[in-house]
Amino acid sequence: MKLHVLVVDDAVIVRNRVSKILSTVPEIEAVSVAASGKIALLKIPQVHPDIIILDVEMPEMDGLKTLVEIRRQYPKLPIIMFSALTVLGAATTLDALMLGANDYATKPSNLTSIEAANQHILTELVPKIKVLSAEYKMLDNKAPNTQHPTPKTTHDSRFTIHDSRLTINIVAIGVSTGGPNALAEILPKIPADFPAAILIVQHMPPMFTKLMAERLASKCQIPVAEAISGTTVKPGHIWIAPGDFHLEVLRVEDTIKLVTNQAPLENSCRPAVDVLFRSVAKVYGNKSLGVVLTGMGKDGLQGAEHIRACGGHIFVQDQASSVVWGMPGFVANAGLAESILPINQMAGAILRLVADN
Repeated sequence: MKLHVLVVDDAVIVRNRVSKILSTVPEIEAVSVAASGKIALLKIPQVHPDIIILDVEMPEMDGLKTLVEIRRQYPKLPIIMFSALTVLGAATTLDALMLGANDYATKPSNLTSIEAANQHILTELVPKIKVLSAEYKMLDNKAPNTQHPTPKTTHDSRFTIHDSRLTINIVAIGVSTGGPNALAEILPKIPADFPAAILIVQHMPPMFTKLMAERLASKCQIPVAEAISGTTVKPGHIWIAPGDFHLEVLRVEDTIKLVTNQAPLENSCRPAVDVLFRSVAKVYGNKSLGVVLTGMGKDGLQGAEHIRACGGHIFVQDQASSVVWGMPGFVANAGLAESILPINQMAGAILRLVADN
């Protein structure tokens, strides 16, 4: 799979550095550059890129305006926003993800050497370029499907059959690439009298998770906040794991508390879905629902096994509506998912399960 990448950035040092490093990657055949959004729009039909790396802050036509125009002309072309790890950069990047960007990567900052900057680009950008380009090529080669995907149900004799009369007290959600849009589709549909708590692990750095919690709070009927260690878990509340901290639940006498910590990374992630799911299985057992949404990698697979083993439930997002069907795909292919659902049906399925129990 040979890829053509288009790097769009007004800073010549960034264009040169990123294009030089990406050119060393065997799977990348060519790297084109554009110094502005307008130039990028002219170049796309000339170079036919498989993916675009798009700067957030540019003069004249900034990243958001460029993104909107690219999406209008090329609805499926993968776009990775490339932003500085600042509050402004994080806020604009979240806006970009809501406007249709597939993913984001942070620019090298405060790095002491060229070698460190190069390694940062390789670590941050290259895996995302490979995965998103592969998904794009796969979808591009598929025949159009006008049918709505049918929810699937699976049963596996390895796991305890749940008792439908049990109350569901917790909904634990794990998500990565494509997460902000997926969460924005589900959470505003949760009613004010929702009888369970919702805990979320979204793979994002610290500033991003705080801003995302604030954005979602303005759209949702129930309170949304970044998790704070020691908080008592209550129904009708949503907590998001803070960036760079794992999120767990812990029973303390008659109450259940949130716990955040900086234990070692799992699946190269902190927060990690597996960490949350394991603790949810231990504390809530068969009164838990785990939901695995769009994202690359397999974080959540081991945790889903724990939830199913104790009689809990697992839903996953389907491939057609996922930006990347990595995390939900691993869970589905392991036979752990009771339901495989398009994102626009996920909220309804959660509400039915919680209401029926």
